[in-house]
Amino acid sequence: MKIVKDTVVSLSYELTDSNGVLLEKTDDAVSYLHGGYDGIFPVVEEELHGKDVGAKFNITMEPDDAFGEYDHDLVRVEPRNAFPENIEIGMQFEGGAEEDDDEDYMLYTVVDVTDDEVTVDGNHPLAGKTLNFVGTVTGVRSATPEELAHGHTHGEGGHQH
Repeated sequence: MKIVKDTVVSLSYELTDSNGVLLEKTDDAVSYLHGGYDGIFPVVEEELHGKDVGAKFNITMEPDDAFGEYDHDLVRVEPRNAFPENIEIGMQFEGGAEEDDDEDYMLYTVVDVTDDEVTVDGNHPLAGKTLNFVGTVTGVRSATPEELAHGHTHGEGGHQH
């Protein structure tokens, strides 16, 4: 079966940065619903369209194809007393994307802590990086009506969120 719209694609992959440093590797195959359901990067979906089980792929993703360019405006320095006492680098907090914006929240990662200030970064950790996505298609099947209605794949046990 070929990879076309409304198929469930399973694949194994490795994700590395432009220096070849391994960032992520699947131990078990992962699956996504093919055809514009936002289950995988669009550039990967485009490359896999029409392929069969066993197809190998090697895709270089520029920042705009992956996690976007690094945005320095998403780095914020906040007063230390606005955070819990046990604050540590690497912790994550949800916060407003802009001052006085009650509706748009984003995830900020603590990148620096001093006695007076905490610096948080709203960029994805891989923002601004060129990535290499290398893998193999391990399965292709027709999506179930339930998967199509929900816009994502379901595990062997059925509907799981």
